[in-house]
Parts: sequence; structure tokens; C-alpha cells
Amino acid sequence: SSPINLRVVKKKMQFVPTNSQLLERSMSMIARAGIARFGNVILMRKISMNPAVQQAKYAVRGAILERAMEIEKDLLNPETASKWPFEKIVRCNIGNPQALGQRAPKFSRHVLSLLMNPELIGKNLYSQEAEERAQAYLAQVSGNSIGAYSDSKGIKLVREEVADFIYKRDGFECDPDNIYITDGASTAIKRVVSLLMTGDSSDALFLPFPQYPLYSALVSLSGGVAAPYYLTEGDWSINSHELEINYQAAIDQGKKPRAFVFLNPGNPSGATMNRQAIETIIRFCQDKKLPLLADEVYQDNIYHGPSFISARKVVHELGAHDLPLFSFHSISKGFTGECGLRGGYMEVTNLDNEFKAQISKLANMSLCSNVPGQIAVGLMVNPPSSEIEAHNYKTQRDEILASLKRRSEIVADTLNALPGISCPRAQGALYVFPSIQVPKRAVLAAKQKNIAPDLFYCIRMLEATGLVTVPGSGFGQREGTFHFRSSFLPSESDIHDVMKRLETFHLTFLDEFADEQELQQLHSQSSPTAENESLSFNLVNDTPTSASARA
Repeated sequence: SSPINLRVVKKKMQFVPTNSQLLERSMSMIARAGIARFGNVILMRKISMNPAVQQAKYAVRGAILERAMEIEKDLLNPETASKWPFEKIVRCNIGNPQALGQRAPKFSRHVLSLLMNPELIGKNLYSQEAEERAQAYLAQVSGNSIGAYSDSKGIKLVREEVADFIYKRDGFECDPDNIYITDGASTAIKRVVSLLMTGDSSDALFLPFPQYPLYSALVSLSGGVAAPYYLTEGDWSINSHELEINYQAAIDQGKKPRAFVFLNPGNPSGATMNRQAIETIIRFCQDKKLPLLADEVYQDNIYHGPSFISARKVVHELGAHDLPLFSFHSISKGFTGECGLRGGYMEVTNLDNEFKAQISKLANMSLCSNVPGQIAVGLMVNPPSSEIEAHNYKTQRDEILASLKRRSEIVADTLNALPGISCPRAQGALYVFPSIQVPKRAVLAAKQKNIAPDLFYCIRMLEATGLVTVPGSGFGQREGTFHFRSSFLPSESDIHDVMKRLETFHLTFLDEFADEQELQQLHSQSSPTAENESLSFNLVNDTPTSASARA
């Protein structure tokens, strides 16, 4: 009784009918009759789908990556590889450090190795501290095996390690019962959003634009809408006046903001947030009675500007005990880059017991997050302390973070030297988010393909260079502006080649699409120096605050 996809049927037919209308009528009769086979042709039935899922978009693994995977198939085939002017695809679309050569933290892997193979304990393959940590974790899991389910909220020892980490970071006690260990931060965020959104089509999340597309996708899945607050172009700062304007605009549009989201350091912007900006957000949320979601997964990725300060710390210092706060962290970022192990945590502050009970219920439905990922969280927040292991751990961490800083500067400096591109140096996270001026003819070409101009630019970049990036339209941006996001994760041995490819593409793109007047204008515009472009995610009222201005 399900409808049949007639286009699939026609595609599978091995003959061309002389009367297409007769064929269409025949197929309709077959569909109404519920026949599943027509000769040797299997009729594919359509299955009804949730429209909210169909409408949800997740740009970092969207059309660009799909095209990249098609090209990758060509590159693997000797008969088609030569059609592309490059030998490999470089995925700069997502923060996946180890996929681009970053080393895993040795101590963590040693402990995980012992947990996977407990018979190796006592064989002196690894340090005494690694063996002691492995034994401590094994004692906390059922059957002394990490193949067994743990408590739904996470292994007690790991939650205690997280609570101790938060206390040392913020200076305020943390209750392990307020900690939930999850399969990465994304799982925790999904659970919170699913509880906050009531199913009303006017429910909204107050989101920074540009924002990480997970949030807008979750809004779509919940049947709600996004309510954007726009960050200041260039330094990506919070503007207190803009917050009020954007909030009132959402109310005037009939939206009902259910929570406020901010990311520090920012994704895709790479900007860090100072205490004044965080305090302003907290006061705003108190005034509007909005729960606050603090996405802090890049807190260890700070290269320039203000040091990281958690929203939780400021909430406690302000005595904002009426503000429900959800804080998120992950092993996928920082210097660990353990994306595939899927580990993260959420800490809740000022949350009533009924809401916590519902979070626990959602955790129960999943039984538990993966146990190796949970333990990797414990190893992230509680690194080794014995002299040799601590030294080796610190050395590896410092080398990785210093390399990330150097690569971020190389990428920003290269982009800033190109006509029509402006790119602040990343203060944190793993990305740059340059602004690009797309020539009018390219805008028209994109319109003819019914795609955004920056998506058109990123597709052309992919096909010319093999570089996978994400168009700014996937993150939300002011109308009339265009951007793309790129990670700076390619290794230091590869990053110069990557940027040379991008530079060659961009200049060729301008030659193809910009007219003489546009070219003269773009080449005459001087981009600020990279040093002056290192900007903070500060609270501003009228003008951005640059590093040089602060000095």
C-alpha cells in the first residue's frame, strides 16, 4: 500500500517505451495494486520520513564532503585519477586532529591498552603509574572489564576526576553527581536541547551567528527555530546593544527563546571571550530568564588573547544562583584530539532535581556511554603525576599546542596577503573563518546553480585543490557577507603546500570571475597586519578591540 518511486522504476527499466504516458499510467496502476515486482524489475517503495530530519542541515559534513568523496573515488582509480590536478583530498572541513597526523597522548593510550588487555598488567610494558591507573579503573567497572556497561551517568571514579578538575580550574567545589559522562559533548548537548524544546514550533534557541551547525540542526530536529544574535564581524565580539536588538526581533517574530548558547573559544570564529563578555551574557540570561549552554570544548586550545575562563566560575563569582547552566567539554579537541574514542562530559549548575531526573532518564535509555571513551575523559582531566610520566606528558602537550599556534598563524598570514580576503588570527579552537569578497559574476554563477556564493567558491576550491572547507552560509552569517571555515590541522610539513594550493586557486578564481574594476579594487585594498588582526571575543559597545589597542 506504500507509494512507489516511479523514477526509480523507470531508471531500472531495460527498454524505452514508445508511449511514455502509457508507461506512467501502467506504473500508477501497479503502485495502486501494491505490486512489488514487475517482471525482473523490483519496484522501490518510498518510506515516509520525519520532515524535521529532512530539513536539518549539518554543514561540516554536507555537500562539499560528499563531492570530495566522489573525487576520492576517482583518485583511487588509475584510469580517472589524472583528471584532477592533485593527488589527495585534504579534509580541513572538520576538527579531526589525528586524521591529519596528530599523535595520540601516549600515557592515555598506555592505560587504555592495559584496560583492553588486562593480562598485560604486571608485564612491565608500561610505567608503574599507567598500571596503577588501569587497575583503579578496572576496579570501578562491572566484572573488572571495560566491555561491561557502566552506570548510565558514567563511571564514578571518572566523574570524581572531572569534579576535581573543575574545582581546581574554577576554585569552587563541584559535586560528582552533577557530572554526566557522554559519547562526546554532542550527545550531552542533544539531550539538553531535547529537554528544553517543548515541541512548540515557535520554541527557539538564542544562537550566536556564526554558530556550530549542530545547534541549528538540533533546533530543526526539535521542530523549533533558531533565534540568532549576530557577533561583530571581524573580531566576532559580543555587542550588548545587539543582544537586546536581536532578542526583541525574535520576540517580534513570535519566537519563544528557550535558552542561550555561546561557544568559548568560538567555532567557527576562533575568538576567545574575556570575563566582561561572559558576565554580560550571564546578566542577560538572568534578566531574560534563559538557561545558559556553555560550549567550552576548545578551552585548552588558546593561542593568543585572553586566557580561558569558564562560565561556571563567573556564575559562582557573581552569585548567579538563579541561572541554570550546562557546561560541556570533550576529549576530541584540546591537544588530545581523541575524536574517535567519543568521550565528553556535561556539568550542570543551579539545576532543579526534576530536570536532572529527566537528563538521567535520557542517559538510562542509552544504558551508558562507551567505557573506553569515559576513561579517556578521566585521563584528560587527571593527567599523570609521576615525575617521568608528567614530564613526557607536558612535553607532548606543549609541542602539539605550539605547533597548532604556528600553523594557525601561517594560515591566517597567507590568507591576509590575498586580495579580497580578510582573516583574523585564531585566538583559540582549531579554525580560521576568513571573510571573502565574491565577484559579481561568481555570485551570478552561484545563483544559476541555486547555491550560496560561498558554497560555490568552496566547491570550486575543492575541485581545483582537493581542499575540503565549509562555506560560511552553513554557520549563519549576516546577509551580503561571505566566509569559509578551514581547520589548520594539516601537519607543519603539509601546511605550506596546502596554503600554496589555496593561494593559486584564489587568484585563478578572481581572474575568472572578477572584472577589471573589481580586480583593481581588490588589489588596492590593503589587509591589516596579522598582528593587528589578533582580536578578542570581547564585550564591545561600538568598536572592536584589537590586541594592539588593548596594549
